[in-house]
Amino acid sequence: MSINIHILGGTSDALALCRILTRRGVPYSLSVATATGEALAEDVGGGRQVGRLDIDGMAEWLRCAHRVIDASHPYAEQASRTLAEACRQRGVPLTRYERPSDIDAIVHPCLFPVDSIEQACERAGQFGPRVLLTTGSKQLADYVRLLPGKTLIARVLPLSGILAQCEALGLGVNQIVAMTGPFSAELNLALYRRYRPDVMITKESGREGGYIDKVRPCLEENIPCVVLRRPVMHWQDVISTPDEFERRLDRWLCAADVSLKE
Repeated sequence: MSINIHILGGTSDALALCRILTRRGVPYSLSVATATGEALAEDVGGGRQVGRLDIDGMAEWLRCAHRVIDASHPYAEQASRTLAEACRQRGVPLTRYERPSDIDAIVHPCLFPVDSIEQACERAGQFGPRVLLTTGSKQLADYVRLLPGKTLIARVLPLSGILAQCEALGLGVNQIVAMTGPFSAELNLALYRRYRPDVMITKESGREGGYIDKVRPCLEENIPCVVLRRPVMHWQDVISTPDEFERRLDRWLCAADVSLKE
């Protein structure tokens, strides 16, 4: 008996799990929300579902799934909640792949953890006019709205749709840093010295998202750093590394084999 695994997420975590499944010859389907996620996943096999799904769409996608893994971004709270409800409706076991957090690895008087964009903007508003955003493009409009009068510098992916979004929001060419990660500490330091922000807003992205390499050189340059904490969600089954996933996969395959023999 073969098992079919469905994975949600266009993250580096999700792609790493897909490569393991490809190597092991296990059928799987990957769901990504955007064309950006599809482009990043172009080198992995398996089935592909592109576009944001509501509960009904998610449940339909899970129709042939034996196991489901939520490897979406730590801040994709709505997608995670939708998937959890669809799994509940379908009766399919759900496992969360949660990248470890590094937020406690650095303690500094100029490091300010917050729980929302509103709090981040309130804190950033206490500093000078130049605000560097390393939070992606998804909620860029919220930052523009909540930080009037500030000069926003946004580091975003170099995709035409995202650049058009930045332009529509009023960002000029000197306010857009279009780059693809991962970003080393040295590259981040060069960026900070080039743009000289008065404050940076970032996310608790973990090691895979380069959290320490973003934050440490920022603080070394005496630039205040505001960090958006991850949304708090409660999971029944969580794994955190590719090795842990592979051990779990062995258990699933063994259980499926025993079921077939019975």
